[in-house]
Amino acid sequence: MSLGWISIIRLGLVQMALGAIVVLTTSTLNRLMVVELALPAVLPGLLVALHYGIQITRPNWGYRSDTGGHRTRWIIGGMAVLALGALGASVGVLLFETSFWAALCVSILAYALIGLGVGASGTSLLALLATSTAPHRRAAAATITWLMMIFGIAMTAGVSGAFLDPYTPMRLMEVVGVVTGTAVLVTALAVWGIERRCAASETRTESTPFLEGLREVWAEPSARNFTIFVFLSMTAYFMQELILEPYAGLVFGFTPGQSTSLSGAQNGGVFLGMLTVGIAATGLRFGSLRAWVIAGCLGSAASLALISLLGGTAVPATLTPAVVLLGFFNGMFAVAAIGSMMALASRGRAEREGTRMGLWGAAQALAAGFGGLIGAAAVDVMRAFATQDATAFGAVFLAEAALFVVAAGLALRVIEHNRGGIPAVIPGE
Repeated sequence: MSLGWISIIRLGLVQMALGAIVVLTTSTLNRLMVVELALPAVLPGLLVALHYGIQITRPNWGYRSDTGGHRTRWIIGGMAVLALGALGASVGVLLFETSFWAALCVSILAYALIGLGVGASGTSLLALLATSTAPHRRAAAATITWLMMIFGIAMTAGVSGAFLDPYTPMRLMEVVGVVTGTAVLVTALAVWGIERRCAASETRTESTPFLEGLREVWAEPSARNFTIFVFLSMTAYFMQELILEPYAGLVFGFTPGQSTSLSGAQNGGVFLGMLTVGIAATGLRFGSLRAWVIAGCLGSAASLALISLLGGTAVPATLTPAVVLLGFFNGMFAVAAIGSMMALASRGRAEREGTRMGLWGAAQALAAGFGGLIGAAAVDVMRAFATQDATAFGAVFLAEAALFVVAAGLALRVIEHNRGGIPAVIPGE
């Protein structure tokens, strides 16, 4: 039995809960450490890189989904661990005001839990979605679930930003507590019973060891080439993640609530970009998904160049529209890449869908950690030499723009032109 539209939307609620928690740890807490606590940007960069680095275990979670039959357990349990990690990360931020080393130890443990929770819950969810959705619904299912995730991110950033002003430690813990508790409850209610009704989720017998199965997937040219593309493009995508809110605070004078709302505005743009491609490419069959990927990469590069230039004027009213524009083109790129990922998961050897999703998820996580870390570290280095913060941040945004241009060129070589449908990956690259 394949997933119906109601079940797909229910799984989208889990994606929404994941995004709601993660946006607090990667945006709000990061800004508080850099601006309010005056810590170097590389510190939250390292913590976020830690949680992404731990997600290198994603192929293992995917393999367990291929051979197990307990995806619901991993999805709910992973979300609970993620929530616990987010609460711990918030406590760590508060401890930095009194004891640096105690705060650092708490933060390291918390971000490790965040990485484990996202890896277990997110990968198991994607494996359930990929294996239990009928082939003709996979592209639409990918669009629906990711739109819901972006909606959750944007809504959480906007609402929590409003409640955070005026900022107090107690208010921070209240906001994080409500978000994490709601996310766990929504996840349990949304996923409960779906796995039992899907024939695709029955326990599979698999004698191949995990590492051998992973080598088999890596030997597939399409899976390998797409992994390389995912790593490069997502490095560009995530370079601004840890520096955009500090940029808004240091250069444009945004408050913690305003900068958190800025993240919500950006993800609102991502939502609109994804919706545009979903309607145009899969509904109206306008343009190939490869063209949408390339347009999204080039548009993101142009938007970053604009954000860099705006730092010279530091007019607060100009930043939000530019950030929304960046989110729009980010969304265009992301949803086309996600559609490719969902289709490619079922190509090649059977009963490896979860392993492929885990491999690409690990590439994305490593790219996110690497991109965020080098972005934050580059800002620290540039601030040490530049006379103005706007110059330091602007140089990093321009470097990210150049990387998006390179990613567009790689997409042109790796992804086949397939108008109105799901692009294949060129195997001979």
